Amino acid sequence: MKVRSTTILGVRLKGKVAMGGDGQVTLGDMQLKQKAVKVRQFDSSKTKILGGFAGAAADAFTLFEKFEEKLDEYGGQFQRAVVELAKDWRTDKYLRNLDALLALISHKQSYIVSGDGNVVEPDGPIVGIGSGAGYAQAAAEALLSCNVNSPKEIVKRSLKIASDICIYTNDNLTILEL
Repeated sequence: MKVRSTTILGVRLKGKVAMGGDGQVTLGDMQLKQKAVKVRQFDSSKTKILGGFAGAAADAFTLFEKFEEKLDEYGGQFQRAVVELAKDWRTDKYLRNLDALLALISHKQSYIVSGDGNVVEPDGPIVGIGSGAGYAQAAAEALLSCNVNSPKEIVKRSLKIASDICIYTNDNLTILEL
């Protein structure tokens, strides 16, 4: 059986950033956990970054630690740290077996990072990963077009909408804001 879980959504708007995630972890047709925390904040000397993960929690925590090391190593250069993490993740004998997907967002940039070396910088102010990401992103786009001005409120409402549609997403939300 495959563990399925997670909807992570980040929104950047008017100098503010918010990222949130649901709390559900599912194994097959059974809910294992309702209040998992899948988002966290990174503070470097140059920038603050929010990160969220989909996939195996232990693997994601390992990748978050590696990202934090890269952020320190490259003096808070967000893009460089992301690219170097992706290179290590893809080529390192131990890291390449980790099963997770990361979403990272700052006041200026956002990235989706995967273990196959992909680094995607979404075109707009929204980043999403996980089983309910498509629903949450669509809701966030609609809320942006309706002039909802708080990224935290957009994330909250969008994740709630996703939880109403996606069976792998619940409404026990953790939302962080910069």
